[in-house]
Parts: sequence; C-alpha cells; structure tokens
Amino acid sequence: MPHKLPTKAIITDAGFASRYLPITKTIPKAMLPIGNRPVMQLVVEECIEAGITHIIIVATPEGKPIYEDYFNNAVNRIRKQLAAQGKSDRYEVVQQVLDFPKVTVIEQDPSLPYGNGSPIVSARDYIGDSEAFIAIYSDDLIFGTSDAKALVDAFKKRPDAHAIIMAQEIPRDQVTKYGIIKLKNGNQLDHIVEKPSVENTPSTLASYGRYLLTPEVFEFLAPDNTGLDNELWTVDAITRIAGRSPVYVEKTKGTWMTTGDPKNYFLAHLEYVLQHEDYGGDVLKYLKERK
Repeated sequence: MPHKLPTKAIITDAGFASRYLPITKTIPKAMLPIGNRPVMQLVVEECIEAGITHIIIVATPEGKPIYEDYFNNAVNRIRKQLAAQGKSDRYEVVQQVLDFPKVTVIEQDPSLPYGNGSPIVSARDYIGDSEAFIAIYSDDLIFGTSDAKALVDAFKKRPDAHAIIMAQEIPRDQVTKYGIIKLKNGNQLDHIVEKPSVENTPSTLASYGRYLLTPEVFEFLAPDNTGLDNELWTVDAITRIAGRSPVYVEKTKGTWMTTGDPKNYFLAHLEYVLQHEDYGGDVLKYLKERK
C-alpha cells in the first residue's frame, strides 16, 4: 500500500553544537539569527511552503523551553506597549510566528546513541505506520526555493519511493568535506560515500539534511545499528533502504548553505541579508569599500 503524502516534518536541533560554545550552552544553535529571524524559523517556513501542518522540533533539554517560548509566547506586555506607542505594526512579525501550523517541541531520547539519526528516532511516536514524513537538519538552509516542497512534489510523481533525498553539485575539491552520492538507474541512490578523496569520489553530488522518509527507516535507525564513531547515522539507514527498495535523489533548484560552524553560519547570514534585508545594499557597499 502506498504511503500517505507527508503532513509532518521532524526538524532536529539536539546536538551539543560544541563549535559554537560558549553561546550554545544557553541558546540552541538554530536560534541564532539570520536577519531578524532565527535559523529555525526559516526552516519551519520552508516546511509550511510544502503544505506541512505539524512540525516536530527535537531539541536538547535546555533548548526545549526556548523553542516552546518562541513559537507559543504571545508576549502580550510587548504587544500592549507597542499599541500604546502607536507601533502595532512591529508586532506583526510576532503574530506571524504565532499563526504557524502546529509546532510540537520534544527532547531527544537520552537512551539513544549519539548521532544525527537519534533525534529522528525520538519523534517516532508522532509518525503513523503508513505516512511518509519530512526530516530536516536545522544546520542546513536553502536559498531560493523550498526543498521540502520539492520532496513532496517528487513523492507525488514517485509513489513507489521508500525515501527521497536532496542533493547539490559541489566543486570537486570540496568532496572531502561531505557525504557524496553514487547513483544507479538514472536518479536512484546506490550509496553514499562519506568524505571521499578527490581521486576516488563517485560524483560531485553532495547529500545534506533534507529527506523524505517512510517508517521503514526506523528498522535501521536502531540503537544496535551504529556506524562510524559509534554514532547512529541517518544516511546509513537510507543506504540500507536503497539496497532493497527505490530511493530517489533530487537536485535542489536553490542553493544549500550550512550553518554548522561559525564561518559558514556567517556566510549564510551574509547571503540572507544581501538577498532579503532592506539594508543589504548598505552592507554590500560597506564590503566593497573595505577592499
């Protein structure tokens, strides 16, 4: 029986974010700002564009109350003060967040191994046995399109898919940094090679944190299926699915940028400001003058 179209998305931000310490001991990494919105909001908006109606954020114990506050607290004292000052228009961006579809925040199951697959497993009870779902790492931002929507649209065309993953072509000299895709039968996944050498890379097509998955993935995201560094890896589970069922690869029509470390976060933030903020022109002028 074909799986139902996705209406739910699991977004993960449950790691230590040690490269961002000390700030991430207090603030979840995906709450760092991009313009005047946090990274997490941009990811949630991408899901909304895809028609997702229930978003499950998997957080650390410290991050859970922060996300719950952000997506649910109406801050009425601020709203009233702005109204008294004749500045109610400034509250509109807060109301937009409050009007988002259902957002549920949970903690990652502490009994699970470390690894990027564990937050997805932690949300297992929210996924029905016959429904596909979107899984997103909040480290990754997509500019110019909604990858979540591309995944849903691809699934409509390929109901036989047991998973669909997004990918982007990268320069060959960067393949040593990412999981690189080997294809078969056109656009089906054969397997993913983690950080291959330039000489031995199977392609220049990099996988990143945008997946459409089916509950089959939970067979392989089990505590006894750890891989490299004793971690539970989502791509390992997807590769095992590809060994017996169709897993398709879709190339993004946008631009993927990671925020996984301070340098790349800064570059993604800069790109967003230049594209979307009304002061982007001033920033560009400043950078040119700095030369």
